[in-house]
Amino acid sequence: MSKIIVSPEWLLEHLEDPQVVVVDCRFSLADPQQGKQQYQSSHIQSAYYLDLNQDLSSAVEEHGGRHPLPDPEQLADKLSTIGVNFQKTLVVAYDDSHLAFASRLWWLLRYLGHEQVAILDGGFSEWQKANYPVTNIIPQPEQKGNFAYALQTQMVVDRQKVINRKDLPGVALIDSRESDRYQGIREPIDKIAGHIPGAVNYPWLEVTDSKGYLLPLQEQTHRWSQLKQAEEIIVYCGSGVTACVNLLSLELAGIHTGKLYAGSWSDWISY
Repeated sequence: MSKIIVSPEWLLEHLEDPQVVVVDCRFSLADPQQGKQQYQSSHIQSAYYLDLNQDLSSAVEEHGGRHPLPDPEQLADKLSTIGVNFQKTLVVAYDDSHLAFASRLWWLLRYLGHEQVAILDGGFSEWQKANYPVTNIIPQPEQKGNFAYALQTQMVVDRQKVINRKDLPGVALIDSRESDRYQGIREPIDKIAGHIPGAVNYPWLEVTDSKGYLLPLQEQTHRWSQLKQAEEIIVYCGSGVTACVNLLSLELAGIHTGKLYAGSWSDWISY
């Protein structure tokens, strides 16, 4: 089992390691240009940038939600370009949004069959607070990696699978959004408020503390204690991004039955 989480101290010690590639995933749903601008002005030394809309999603269509999964071939090419070798290079992802976008990359890499991926605990803010090296120099890919992916199709479900499976005994359907969105009290993004019938609410922001550090392992395990016997856990959010934080939490808790409903609520309401 490769490491899932790395500390700022660990990353500092491994910045020069040729087997480590750092990826900045900062992004703002409210301002899609913001993450790239932040990266260009300051980022962890030697980090590359992958954009949620451009790199970690494909184009929006009538169905499939606001952030459809990227074309695996295109993502594999991008990973090769920044020097990631399939199953060899450890990719360390970070953001500044309580792991939301770093978790999306973490999940996508595992979906492509690449287990060597970790998330920087605390994100960019905590790295800066520690006075660790930042730069505005954009690294040029020195060598092309070889990323021959092996798609893990069992990790993802579509709307029809959700309909077929959500009410079966042994299957849990998890809504990862904030509780007021789950309850339909507030809906800042999607046209329709509410949740998929039968879903229970585990808000993604409960995985980290106020600084963006993961809560201790014991708390992650306790959080999912009622679901550890479930045969299958289907996780969704608004568009398949923050659900990945809950999938990360499940993995940390030793529960490996989590699947992503990639289209999530924004796909569900498109029918």
